[in-house]
Amino acid sequence: MVSMKEKIENLPSLKGEALQEIIKGMYEGKPLLGSQGLLTQIAKDLIEISLQGEMESHLQETSLENGGNRRNGLSTKTMKTASGSFELEVPRDRNGTFEPQLVKKRQTVLNDELDQKILALYGLGNSYSAISDHLKDIYGVEVSAGLISSVTDKLLPQITEWRNRPLESVYAVVFLDAMYFKAKQDNKVVTKVVYNIMGIRASGHKEILGFYASESEGSHFWLGVLNDLKARGVEDILIACIDGLKGFPEAIGAAFPSTEVQLCVVHQIRNSLKHVASKNQKEFMSDLKLVYQAPTLDLAEHNLNKLEEKWGTKYPIVIKSWRSNWGHLTAYFRYSVEIRKLIYTTNPIEGFHRQVRKYTKTKGAFTSESALFKLIFCAIRNIESRWSVPLQNWALTLSQLDIYFPNRIHFKNMV
Repeated sequence: MVSMKEKIENLPSLKGEALQEIIKGMYEGKPLLGSQGLLTQIAKDLIEISLQGEMESHLQETSLENGGNRRNGLSTKTMKTASGSFELEVPRDRNGTFEPQLVKKRQTVLNDELDQKILALYGLGNSYSAISDHLKDIYGVEVSAGLISSVTDKLLPQITEWRNRPLESVYAVVFLDAMYFKAKQDNKVVTKVVYNIMGIRASGHKEILGFYASESEGSHFWLGVLNDLKARGVEDILIACIDGLKGFPEAIGAAFPSTEVQLCVVHQIRNSLKHVASKNQKEFMSDLKLVYQAPTLDLAEHNLNKLEEKWGTKYPIVIKSWRSNWGHLTAYFRYSVEIRKLIYTTNPIEGFHRQVRKYTKTKGAFTSESALFKLIFCAIRNIESRWSVPLQNWALTLSQLDIYFPNRIHFKNMV
């Protein structure tokens, strides 16, 4: 049996000739990349010579088997590489037993470099047609939508692994919010709701814990999400900041009974203004600021009473909403200014959503839920790569959280 090392050693040395051809072509103004590029042609020549060497070794091994064996012409196939496409001539044997190793049967992409270029372009939010046009213009490689889809499908097992990865045992703050997308399902376009969860680790670094799709909210759905986090290692959450998610307070009470729930005050304000006439909005907001910007909870309650006296008759639904959500809307009053700024709104995760939109804004409707998940995953990887430093003034915030939540923060997770 001829080893691969012996096959390689038996190949002719083309280092000098190849280098001379490249230098000569450069002086003649020929391109390096593309289907007619110098590097592409050199790659074609080297691969074909290598395959001929593999065939020669194969014929030596099988010459005494099955009555002998010999060459039987060539077959051709289009190879796509990062430097360009070319027609590769693959030798055949009469017995049909030749199995090339350098370029295997049915292989049309030479290496992972082209795959990485496709994934990089896809991860930036480019459509399949834009990826195809880019590769053709820059590298002279023609790739079909089917090939791009098969390459991006390699992300699916990575997504599964990422969504099931172990998490920190304790998160100081967790933010939850939803994004809405259009995607095809059962031959029609539907609205997909994707709930993202952002956590602040004890080290002060942001992390996306996961994303979950659901047709509707409710305590049953949220309990499933929270139990998933527990199964992945989360033992405690100090504060959860949410945007009025239906059924979430009940679910988190069952899964993490010690967690403080803070409703997003900014969302509450926006929802309130929807029910206030435009001519009254400026004056109403001036009075409402005295409520949520009050230095103490007692003063906030006093100002809410005054707000109701002035506007309760005209806008009773607005006052009722503040009253019914008052406990979760005012949780931040228990903390210092530094912690209040962090938790009174879901702005941190909304900022993340704005960045995700930069990657998905070119998509009118995704072809499937998996296509949606693939692009969200790429966006998360790109965005998280920029989260290299902890939140501002985190040391002070953490020391105060440790006072409010004694013996619940694991300082070993700060690194």
